[in-house]
Amino acid sequence: MQDYDEVTAFLGEWGPFQRLIFFLLSASIIPNGFNGMSVVFLAGTPEHRCRVPDTANLSSVWRNHSLPLQLQDGREVPHSCRRYRLATIVNFSALGLEPGRDVDLEQLEQEGCLDGWEFNQDIYLSTIVTEWRLVCEDDWKTPLTTSLFFVGVLLGSFVSGQLSDRFGRKTILFSTMAVQTGFSFLQYFSINWEMFTILFVIVGMGQISNYVVAFILVGYMLLPLFAYFIRDWRMLLLALTLPGVLCFPLWWFIPESPRWLISQRRFREAEDIIQKAAKMNNVAAPVVVFDPVEELTPLKQQKVFILDLFKTRNIGIITIMSLLLWMLTSVGYFALSLNTPNLHGDAYLNCFFSALIEVPAYITAWLLLRTLPRRYVIAGVLFLGGGVLLLIQLVPADYNFLSIGLAMLGKFGITSAFSMLYVFTAELYPTLVRNMAVGVTSMASRVGSIIAPYFVYLGAYNRVLPYILMGSLTVLIGIITLFFPESFGMTLPETLEQMQKVKGFRYRKKTKDSMEKEENPKVLITSF
Repeated sequence: MQDYDEVTAFLGEWGPFQRLIFFLLSASIIPNGFNGMSVVFLAGTPEHRCRVPDTANLSSVWRNHSLPLQLQDGREVPHSCRRYRLATIVNFSALGLEPGRDVDLEQLEQEGCLDGWEFNQDIYLSTIVTEWRLVCEDDWKTPLTTSLFFVGVLLGSFVSGQLSDRFGRKTILFSTMAVQTGFSFLQYFSINWEMFTILFVIVGMGQISNYVVAFILVGYMLLPLFAYFIRDWRMLLLALTLPGVLCFPLWWFIPESPRWLISQRRFREAEDIIQKAAKMNNVAAPVVVFDPVEELTPLKQQKVFILDLFKTRNIGIITIMSLLLWMLTSVGYFALSLNTPNLHGDAYLNCFFSALIEVPAYITAWLLLRTLPRRYVIAGVLFLGGGVLLLIQLVPADYNFLSIGLAMLGKFGITSAFSMLYVFTAELYPTLVRNMAVGVTSMASRVGSIIAPYFVYLGAYNRVLPYILMGSLTVLIGIITLFFPESFGMTLPETLEQMQKVKGFRYRKKTKDSMEKEENPKVLITSF
């Protein structure tokens, strides 16, 4: 029996071939940064007010007072969803009565925007909101659009793994790219909100689930640049589709996974790929790399089920806390990312800064994970992120720059925590259920991304309410994180019995294995 890693060890770990494939694969997922956050601009809601028809026989005074006032961010502005009953004020105008002097406006009957809305075009020329009037009674459709996209991402993550095992890594990678690019293009031809949203769900299903953060950020930071120069949502959608089309020639440069080919007994194809890799790495390869007669060692792994994550009291508590940690951190991350247009100032700059702040966040997370205990650093950055979000409610309305700064600092803390969760979760669970634990908890983060748009939606009723909720939940989950067992410098557990115990809970007795571990601790350095 042969081991795949041993057989291919002559290639080296990071030669020219491996570097080329890494960067080609990474380039192919840059469009994910576009699709994930494009809804920020595609579904942007500009300032709007009820339209008063030009044909209405109103004096200039009554036309200027045709809309009731509402309090918004401490100042009175025309109501965006109500107007005074048009027939009534037309009659008052014909009688020569003046608003405020002859007529008490607070006593006038109001009605909805029966003649549609006038939208401010200073920021957006058109969005799906302005085209299909997704405001007032229909404003619930905007967060639903975003949520359904993330539902598509969740559905896609269910099937992509099974499909790649059946049809091959390369085939499914480019199939998902085709789904994402093709259906994004079809969205251009949407005739109503329902059609756009259904296609958006399918685009989400094509979102590539495993990606390199640095290259996602490239797409994320380029998004506001595209949106700044292209302010019509259909043309913006076409522009964002183009990079996906440019990735398809990579099909001829990215090979299939040799490991998968061998699992399908396609030894000749796997042999050709390894021989080309050896030539590119300038190393000598054996005449026969994979001998079909001498099969590779299969990965024998005991079957596990999701209920195994709750098999004992200790692992059950850890699993429940992990699900909450992933979900609430995801809510904070996506809500802050989607909320950038609602911040004061330039929406495009705010979106760019929201992406840019993730660079130091990831670097900080990497540095902290190398030197400090996991639960303390994760709890610390969560306290930082949640604490500054809670401070936003205390900032006067005139100090917009301070609110933006605190929001970005909150994004920094939550992003740092989010990036540490994969490492922390993998170190907590024993080998048998480790992959399942990471999969289930990351699925909880998908649920968080589905919920997040409704936190942004609350901002329409109160500007600081989303920050109060996000800040409170982030601080809460930071407190819960302190009850996790510590994994830094500890040997990775191999069995459920070897798992570290949850802090703050009493247990009757320690197992013999756990006592031996405490008496003879081992230090394991894990890579981030």
